[in-house]
Amino acid sequence: MDPTLKSRTIARLKAALPELSPQMRTAAKYIVDHQGPFGIDSIRATAKNAGVSTYSLIRLAERLGFSGFDDLRAPFRHALATTGTLAHVPGWIEELRRSGATGQVLADAAHNTLSVVQTSLERQSPEAMERAVSMALGARKVYLTAMRSSWGLAYHFHYIGRMALTSLELIPHHMNSAIDDLNASGPDDALIAITVTPYSRETIEACEFAQSRGVKLILITDSEVMASNFSPEVTLVASTISTHHFGSFAGVMAVLETLLAILVKQGGDAAAKRIASYEALRREHNVYWSAQAKR
Repeated sequence: MDPTLKSRTIARLKAALPELSPQMRTAAKYIVDHQGPFGIDSIRATAKNAGVSTYSLIRLAERLGFSGFDDLRAPFRHALATTGTLAHVPGWIEELRRSGATGQVLADAAHNTLSVVQTSLERQSPEAMERAVSMALGARKVYLTAMRSSWGLAYHFHYIGRMALTSLELIPHHMNSAIDDLNASGPDDALIAITVTPYSRETIEACEFAQSRGVKLILITDSEVMASNFSPEVTLVASTISTHHFGSFAGVMAVLETLLAILVKQGGDAAAKRIASYEALRREHNVYWSAQAKR
């Protein structure tokens, strides 16, 4: 089988989204976001997991030019057969699993975290990362936005990133909306937006508004087909699968840490000097606790 068929099928799914019925659009989004399970599961299991009918999956396959569900699934099944497992299971996880009820929960959570991080990093391409960093370094101002639980991720990225990228600005500011803070933005600027399921309305609206002003958009999310009313220049997708009700941010954080590493590296000597100056300033003002200072 042609090894590029899976990627071409995903491209066709994304391109067809605006023209699909709501049920087929839901099915297409599920396939793009859950490529591994889709390659394994039966049509009934896929329909149940996606929340659609089996008929919608068959119609989607026909819409894309396949003879049926099995032909649509085949490229994804072939890809699974030619790639490794998500993560090697260390011995200490198996030991935890045998240590009782709490150990089993801990083992499942640890295994999930390792898998989520590995899956998220495997999905990144050097080209997409390079494009995102080049856009940020070349922008007049780089806005950074996230809301609700994602805000903590954005805060961490800003805390580190501003040392390598002096134009980085975390929005919204106090008592503002992100759109307020984007009012003076334009084609020379870039916006880094972080949002995962369930997507923040404020963040989506900020992305739409920014692109209407010509701002270049870098989106960090959990789906390649999150919204059809704007088109990011770069989309970095991370897995958020978890063993509890809420999504895991381990994969998103891994992607952000990788982006920070490239930013610092690309920032060169200037970034290194700024980081050193921040550290010197903090030591000078006793920012960090020291047991010796208490004696």
